[in-house]
Amino acid sequence: MSDRYARQIVLPEVGTEGQERLGAATVLVAGAGGLGCAVLQYLCGAGVGRLLVIDHDCVDESNLHRQPLYRMSDLGEPKASAAVAAMRRLNPQVSAKGAVQRLTPANAADWVSRADAIIDAADSLALTYILSDECFRQGKPLVSASVLGLSGYVGAFCGGAPSYRAVFPEMPRQAGSCAQSGVLGTAVGVIGTVQAHLTLALLLKLEPTVLGQLISVDFRTLRFSGFSFAATRESAGPPLRFIAPEEVGAGDLVVDLRSLTEAPTSPFPGALRIGVEDVEREGLPERSASRVVLCCRSGIRAWRAAQALRLAGHADLALIALGD
Repeated sequence: MSDRYARQIVLPEVGTEGQERLGAATVLVAGAGGLGCAVLQYLCGAGVGRLLVIDHDCVDESNLHRQPLYRMSDLGEPKASAAVAAMRRLNPQVSAKGAVQRLTPANAADWVSRADAIIDAADSLALTYILSDECFRQGKPLVSASVLGLSGYVGAFCGGAPSYRAVFPEMPRQAGSCAQSGVLGTAVGVIGTVQAHLTLALLLKLEPTVLGQLISVDFRTLRFSGFSFAATRESAGPPLRFIAPEEVGAGDLVVDLRSLTEAPTSPFPGALRIGVEDVEREGLPERSASRVVLCCRSGIRAWRAAQALRLAGHADLALIALGD
């Protein structure tokens, strides 16, 4: 075995058997941004045998302060492709493959089925719920993380532990983004490194298991905290699920919650154009439909509208996060 891994093989928690286990593993990383860069570097360096990275975005100069896999020469290149090229330079013993596409409700099942562990490193709450639902269904572990400003968290869900949906049954009423709220590169690097560490712990089958554990960090006060959610029960009743646009049927009533200024045209001909506040205040016009499909950019307004409609007696609801 290569001397490359000598310093971790000497650990009793790893050894030759553990290194072989890492070499035989496949990990799916959804998102090659700040978190994904840290995760990919450390999993690649540790010798995880096969890394699959999916990301639809391209490298922008504003990414470089927190995404050290990329260089100025990568500007404009798809992140998935640039990340794979960087990993091949870092460790040619690892098989790295990239897909320049979005991970969606339509393809999530296929991508999750290919991996032993799944890492949620995307800046999308809707995608977190999509991945959690699919990982829970397939019994695959999901290591999910988020960083905003000077705080962040990482947790290990599903795969025998409660789902993300069980721990966070409600979406926030609004959520910021790195572009809006800012983020410090070192904060992203720390959380991404912890995310990689939890993934290695899962692949090495370290005890006690990291499944069912959540770690949070306040980078302003340098306080680490966390809790176990291993005993959390799954939410009762049918969940609000995200679907792909192509799953919309002829009998569905589609409500596009984006304003005309935000999106002058809707991808769904005949969609009602109503703001989320109006839905929360007045509900929907009387119109028969087998299902109400609510859509917006991030999925958060769709979630809010769906909660209001549930209280008004609507039972058959679906959500779509259209993205940028």
